[in-house]
Formats: sequence, C-alpha cells, structure tokens
Amino acid sequence: MRFPMPYAPFARSVHRCASATCLALAATALPAFAGPPATFVDRSAGLPVDHVYSGGWEHFVGGGVAVLDCNGDARPDLFAAGGESPARLFVNRTGAPGDPLTFDTADLAPLTGVTGAYPLDIDSDGALDLAVLRVGPNVLLKGDGACGFTDATTEWGLAPGEDWTTAFSATWEAGATLPTLAFGNYVDRDDPEGPFEACDENALVRPRADGTGYGAPEPIAPGWCALSMLISDWQRTGTPELRISNDRHYYVRGGYEEMWRLDPLGPRTPEDGWERVSLWGMGIASADVDGNGYPDVMLTSMGDQLLQFSDGAHYEAAPFSLGTYAQRPHTGDDGRPSTGWHAAFGDVDNDARLDLFIAKGNVDQMPSNAMHDPNSLLMQQPDGRFEERSVEAGVATSDRSRGAALTDLDGDGRLDLVVVNRRAPMEVWQNATEGTGTWLAVDLRQHAPNTRAVGAWIEVRHGDTVTAREVTVGGGHAGGIAGPEHFGLGTATEAEIRVRWPGRGWSDWRPVELNTRITVEREGAPGH
Repeated sequence: MRFPMPYAPFARSVHRCASATCLALAATALPAFAGPPATFVDRSAGLPVDHVYSGGWEHFVGGGVAVLDCNGDARPDLFAAGGESPARLFVNRTGAPGDPLTFDTADLAPLTGVTGAYPLDIDSDGALDLAVLRVGPNVLLKGDGACGFTDATTEWGLAPGEDWTTAFSATWEAGATLPTLAFGNYVDRDDPEGPFEACDENALVRPRADGTGYGAPEPIAPGWCALSMLISDWQRTGTPELRISNDRHYYVRGGYEEMWRLDPLGPRTPEDGWERVSLWGMGIASADVDGNGYPDVMLTSMGDQLLQFSDGAHYEAAPFSLGTYAQRPHTGDDGRPSTGWHAAFGDVDNDARLDLFIAKGNVDQMPSNAMHDPNSLLMQQPDGRFEERSVEAGVATSDRSRGAALTDLDGDGRLDLVVVNRRAPMEVWQNATEGTGTWLAVDLRQHAPNTRAVGAWIEVRHGDTVTAREVTVGGGHAGGIAGPEHFGLGTATEAEIRVRWPGRGWSDWRPVELNTRITVEREGAPGH
C-alpha cells in the first residue's frame, strides 16, 4: 500500500531499507542475546469466578479485555467483556513481583451486551475512564481512581447510538480538551436485507468547540463491517490518521481496508497512493518490528495473518518465510485455515526482539475453518524470523479465543498474558521465563488535557540500537491497554530515553535506570 508523505520525516540515525534487509540488519545490530525458552504458568484460578464471553450471533465477534490501573497501585486491572453475560472488572491483588497472580471482583453496576472496552483518561482528571462498546447503546464510564466507575455518557454528551459496535480508537486533536473518539460498527441489525452486504456506518465524534462535551457524530461511510481501528501517526509527521480493518465475510465485495484523514475527515484513495487490500479483517496490532522507526502493522484474518512493513512512504507484505502468517493450526490434525482475532506485539523474553501473540478461534461452527485452533506465540529469532513457541510455552489452548493482552501483571518486568474466550472461561497466564534480558517500563504524564500523552513517541537508545514506541488508544480486537510502554533490552546495561511529546519536538536524551518502571513527566503545558 502506497501513500505519499505530506512532509519530510524527521532525521533519524537508524537505517531505512526494504523489510527483509532491515530485519537482517536490525538483528545483527542487537546485542548477542539468545532469548531463553518462554514459559507461562496458568493462573486462571487466581480469578475469583470463571468469566465467559457468551451470547449468540451478535457476540460471534468481540470479547475484548481492557487493561488499566484503576486504583494507582501499579498493578494492572482487567475489565472483561461478557457479551450476554455481565462485563466484569477484576482488581489485581497480586503481592510482590513473582507472586502468583490473584484478583478480586469489583463492585460494578451490571452491564450486558458488552463487546469490548478501551481505557483512557477522557476528562483528564488523572483517573482512567472506560469507553465501553456494546450491542446497543455505547457507554462512557468515568473512573474515580479507586476502581469505581459511574456512567458519564450523558454528562459528556455522547450520543450512545443503538449500533453493533466492535471497534474503537481515540486521540487528542490540537486545541481540544476532550479526545476525538472513533467508533467502528459491524452489521446493521435493522437492515431487512442483511446480514450480508449490510455493513453499518462508522462514526467520528469530536468535542464541541466550547469543550463542554461531544457534538453530533460525523459519519465514516460507507462502512465495511469494521472489527478493529487504530489512530496512529503512521508516517511520523505529526499527522495522525485512522486505519480501519474490515470483515469481508459480510461486505462480500466492494470493500477493503481503509485509511482516513482526520482533518478534514476523508478517506485515502488509490489516486493518492492507497493500495486497496481486502481480507477478513479481525484485529490490528502496530509496532516497529524491523527497527527502521516506522510503525509496521499486523492484520489478523481468517486464513493468513498479514504483516505489513512500513518505510513511512509505503507498505510491503512480509515474506512468507518470516513465519508470521500463522495460517493453519500448528497442533492437531485439523488442516483447515486458522481464524485470527486479537494480535499483540511484546518482548516476552526481553531479548530486545518483539514477539507476537495471536488469539485464535472459530467464529462459532464455521465449517470452512479449523474448529480446534490453538493460539499462536510467535517468538522472534536472532535472524528476524518468527517461530511458533506456544506449545513449549504452555499457552497453545484451543478454545474460541477473542480478545487478549500482553501486560506485566505482577511488576517483575516479564509480560504476562490474558485471553478472553467465547463460551469458555477467561485465561490468565503468568510469565515464568527464566534468564530474561534487561527491561524498562515507561509511563508518561502531562498536565491536562491528555494526561497520558496519547500521540507521544518514546525512543530508548541502548548501544547502537534505537527502539521507538508510540502511545496510542485503539487496535487489537475490542480491547486495549493503558499503561507503561514495555521495552525489552537484551544484554544492555545502560540506556537513554527521549520523548516527542504531543505538539512539541523531542526532549533531550537522558539516562535511565534499567529493570524498573519509570514515570516521565512533561515540563510545561501540553500542546494538545
């Protein structure tokens, strides 16, 4: 996919090259550290109840989990969609780093029809809130900083709608006191000719000019049955754009993956270089995999999982030999295509190479696709290839997985795993990998608005390697994370960090302590 760059990218000291070459060069530039075998321990018993994402046709999709620290104790908590069952908030009660993971159930007003949720500080009071996606009216829950939540949908002026909402992303635009919200809707349930070729419109919701709440939704049309969306500064020019991944199972023909400008709102087209691709899009994950400084994108699907490399000017599909397509079950004798849902990049063994988890599972009883479809844990090797390691790691379960998250639940510097299943209990896995590399977890804070610095870029320099990460809200499948950005650093014994804050240039490089979580606070008022 090619689209022009409106401005020249900022200067970087890292190389730019075609994806295969970049991976090889990036691998040789990293410290010589062979990551240990990944190992996870099942801690699902640490949940106080079995939590199941349940329901009929309207809950074939969805089933996300939002990860947020709702009480400020540096232990991520979990808000899990329930479908026809109530959504639940699990408050993390884990003790010291490395202790078994344990949770309590929070006192939350019953909320059904939930397909997913995303955490963000909407009103910039310092406490994380939740944008809750539903089959029916969406809900904005205001957090009180002590894991209590109240419905603020009306207070903040959001038109909740009656749609089947399955995707979400958000960002702060210049001068706004509230975030701009993007809602992705699936099939129009009221279309008598549906469900095929009955995709609903999506919506962009901006705050009113006086900052008192939200205005009327702007349609993003036509819709092609969105299942994931992500606003990101894809070209690293300071101009975020909205990417939407769509399920061709229902748009059947004529639809495609989309990229939308936000201001003015409008789609990229073949005339300005956007090459259209159609797939059974389920989820989006974005990270700089090849080390050239630009966010690459993983698109999950029925069949092939498509990894696209970016050089800031165009996208290039990963070669099949890279090992990321994960198109068939890797255990058992079911040779039918896999169905990928949530994808998450993360350095599981802290060897300074990003790994990839993909939640998999049949839509329900779809005969064209595998019924027993184990989740994938693709570990990046020193040569840049990805190898399946879910069986050895112990996480190759084959329920109908949907949402997931890689996040450090106990604060020991190793990324743990959460998986939400359709019609089967939710899973929690504790990372017990021994001999992992050094690491750094980075939280950003700034004065209101946008207290979590959504849209900022973080760069960590260790040796000759610069690792870049953007703070975003969205992506995945029906769930996301608000929390520290995790950097695996391999054999590094020292590192430096700098931040490009929203609306401002880069800060100076500053040394940081390793194997710890740090909070970097912005000096002065934010640009947006």
